[in-house]
Amino acid sequence: MNILNTVYAQGEGIPLILLHAFPVDHRMWDECARLITAKAEESGLAPVSVYAPDMPGAGECPVPGEASTGARADDGAYTEALDNMAHAFVDLLHQLGHRQAIWVGLSMGGYLALAIQRLHPEAVAGMALCDTKADADSPESRRHRLQIAEECEASDGVEAVMGFAQPHEQDSDIKKSQRIVDLFTQWIRSQSPQGVAWRERMAAGRCDQNNQLATITTPALVLSGDLDPSSPPASMRPMADAMTKADVRFVEVGNSGHFSAVEHPESVANALVNLVERVRTAQ
Repeated sequence: MNILNTVYAQGEGIPLILLHAFPVDHRMWDECARLITAKAEESGLAPVSVYAPDMPGAGECPVPGEASTGARADDGAYTEALDNMAHAFVDLLHQLGHRQAIWVGLSMGGYLALAIQRLHPEAVAGMALCDTKADADSPESRRHRLQIAEECEASDGVEAVMGFAQPHEQDSDIKKSQRIVDLFTQWIRSQSPQGVAWRERMAAGRCDQNNQLATITTPALVLSGDLDPSSPPASMRPMADAMTKADVRFVEVGNSGHFSAVEHPESVANALVNLVERVRTAQ
């Protein structure tokens, strides 16, 4: 897999690697990454490297071919793609000259972070799971993902996922703002339909990763927006509780929906700078 990386900051020591959500790309981290760098400096920390690779098919990152995607289930889900992507991201880490990273995954990015923990625990110096889950898709959710993938492929468009740009009735004030609606609309409309479909098929085929939570032994962060409809605090607190071997902090972000790093980048940046401090202390 050919992974395209964005370098927000070059520092020293163990880097932060920011893993984006669906159906957007690394740009969702733009403001949060800027604030991480600024707040680290304010805290007197040595500069930290901040990277944000795009998942395959996201942004300008190409859609993988069959060989690197791996097996396809009868229903069209990709059952090996998440693992193959995790290997590719660790390969990128090594190409950047690092042995370990603090992996920060939001939503679909959290699936990838947990896969890296499962397959390459030696590459994990810290873990942040934001607005995500460790469960595999339910049969209904899996069917829905695959239906969206088929719609994107058949129409050669992304209308099937434009709903992500629109706030829900109970969503945060910020997600309801026209600025954020316009921003998400721009990000999603710039995505490749085939890339959106690939990521949906990859996520549909992923395994349950709840058993990985107890294997995390590094400093960790679990973060949830209080208004997140799919990963609310009530479902994410148990994830933190399951990290019985980790130095874990749970952070609930107020007036925040599913995309906390976009809706409240300062709160997320504060939590991540604290995680960097804890990782450096633990080294």
